[in-house]
Amino acid sequence: MPLHPFPDPTTPGPYDVNQSTAILDGLRIVEFSAFVAAPSSGLAMAQLGADVIRVDPIGGNIDIGRLPLAPSGQSLYWATLNRGKRSVEIDVRSPAGAKLMADLICAPGEGGGIFVTNLPVDGELSYEALTKRRPDLIMVQLAGSPDGTNALDYTVNCAVGFPLLTGNGQGGPVNSVLPAWDVIAAMTIATGLLAAERHRRKTGQGQYVKLSLSDVAMATTANLGYIADAQVNRTERKPDGNYLYGAYGDSFATADGRHLMVVAISNRQWNALIRATGLADALQSAADALGHKLDTEEARYEARELISAFLRPWFARRTLAEVGALFTDRSLLWGPYRTVQQMLAEDPRASEANPMFRTVEHPGIGAVLTATTPLAFSGCQRVPPGLGPRLGEHTDAVLAQVLGLDAATITALRAAGSIGGS
Repeated sequence: MPLHPFPDPTTPGPYDVNQSTAILDGLRIVEFSAFVAAPSSGLAMAQLGADVIRVDPIGGNIDIGRLPLAPSGQSLYWATLNRGKRSVEIDVRSPAGAKLMADLICAPGEGGGIFVTNLPVDGELSYEALTKRRPDLIMVQLAGSPDGTNALDYTVNCAVGFPLLTGNGQGGPVNSVLPAWDVIAAMTIATGLLAAERHRRKTGQGQYVKLSLSDVAMATTANLGYIADAQVNRTERKPDGNYLYGAYGDSFATADGRHLMVVAISNRQWNALIRATGLADALQSAADALGHKLDTEEARYEARELISAFLRPWFARRTLAEVGALFTDRSLLWGPYRTVQQMLAEDPRASEANPMFRTVEHPGIGAVLTATTPLAFSGCQRVPPGLGPRLGEHTDAVLAQVLGLDAATITALRAAGSIGGS
């Protein structure tokens, strides 16, 4: 059921320009990471044209086999988070391996000397040691908490209160399946990296950029007004099901067993909703009788149960397709709930009709609809989605190209167990 048709994808537009190289062409980033936040940051940089070199221990880091898996046994999670990067295997615990990785991080070049990690590093890989070799080094390091203690998305999420606001309050806290704090932290890493790189271009000075997952979550909580609400209003928000907080929004079941979400956060959207459903007069009469106003966001939030009581049977009498045929006014804000497979089957935004996507044959995985960056720059080429690398497949090429090592030296390092790959 197409809701947002795209123009003809063959029509020239901002996705098709090829006026220059990718916007981060020339930037070289060494990433030493695991799980979501730092790898997602590296992916974002690779999708903008940076040369991102992901370094893993020989055999892979702790996320190498994380679910879901392809029939081949390869981690779909690992492959998709590392698309477009170059994969290198180094035994960083050995003296020779640690030196080799430090060589990669500190290799000369205007766009080099950038290191991103969410793992503890010391010795030759510490900031102090690396800056002795390259004073303009940029190092971005993500910790769990500011004091260096461990934290994951789930433990941070419960600490800032969101699971207690999710659901209807009948069964205790509800976790989110989306690792939102990891994703936000990834974009914060990218922001910090690019800010530090701009500073280096202006001053020649490097930076040690530190952040923590818990600080990212708490800053976001503060920025959205949750902390101010608790302190200024002395309120403790309660879970409210699928109602939208502060305006009108709710979820509804349709006659064919589907569900959809309707939101009205402006008078225009509200008026479009009651016009499309034909409930304006009846709903207003009921609101007048019960002393409710419907002319502001706050008033409609206060009257949410009354509004939903009128809308619920209206949706229950119609299929999702019938609702879609009636909800043609562009002022209406609504969308169907879908599984991922339903999204792929129904929504042209999740297809090659969207220039962000291409179907890519990934080694060991197969053909997958693959995204590049959602950013479209008017004067720069959009980077192709990139392949999910095989672990260590670029080891030899990176050591030769970045460090100038010859084949005999690389062979000797492999024989000594300092590197993997082939």
